[in-house]
Amino acid sequence: MLNFENLDKFMFSGVGKYEIPRINPVIEYPKGEFIPMNYANSHKAPGDVNVHCFVDDYQFVRYWKYPDRYIPILQRFRAVCSPDFSTYTDMPMAMQIYNHYRKHWLAAYWQLHGITVYPTISWSTPDSYEWCFDGEPVGGIVAVSSVGTQKNKDAKHLFLQGYEEMMKRLDPKWVIFYGNVPDECDWNVIRIKPHQDSIRERRDRKREEEDQAVELV
Repeated sequence: MLNFENLDKFMFSGVGKYEIPRINPVIEYPKGEFIPMNYANSHKAPGDVNVHCFVDDYQFVRYWKYPDRYIPILQRFRAVCSPDFSTYTDMPMAMQIYNHYRKHWLAAYWQLHGITVYPTISWSTPDSYEWCFDGEPVGGIVAVSSVGTQKNKDAKHLFLQGYEEMMKRLDPKWVIFYGNVPDECDWNVIRIKPHQDSIRERRDRKREEEDQAVELV
């Protein structure tokens, strides 16, 4: 067994040209709040909470570097989304494929340890369709992010083109959606509220309650 790039831990029989590890489908509707993975270590009540990785890559590359260290932490949560390693259009294709492989290796490894994993789907240009859906489950629940994809007409077109291809190939039951939902995608969508928005809403509610309490005194 090779002691390289986690191959000493497990070698999955992959699918497609690049032997991408396969992720098993999840059809259970996600319940509870979604929090970003950089809050996972300190979260006090993880049992009813889901973890997503829609943050900068440097925040979750630790999962790849030290996979066994984080298994016990992630096992405490209801579910996690597979890590959203970047596949930017201006990245070399080899790097995009490598990031797709890392996402799938970790997701399959987490599932091997009993963790419920919602697959995060990402793509870049139409050329990426050759491999970016390899290993993804058909007919289950998937997760996507639109952050940074609605900045201009060309970026939005690429996103919607890939989204349509995802729907055609994977036929997902529901789509967990992080970021603004374009009108063209508003079908069976479960929108993840950004964690900062949830914190802001709780803070505003607390202020309102405090103000009401002051008025009653």
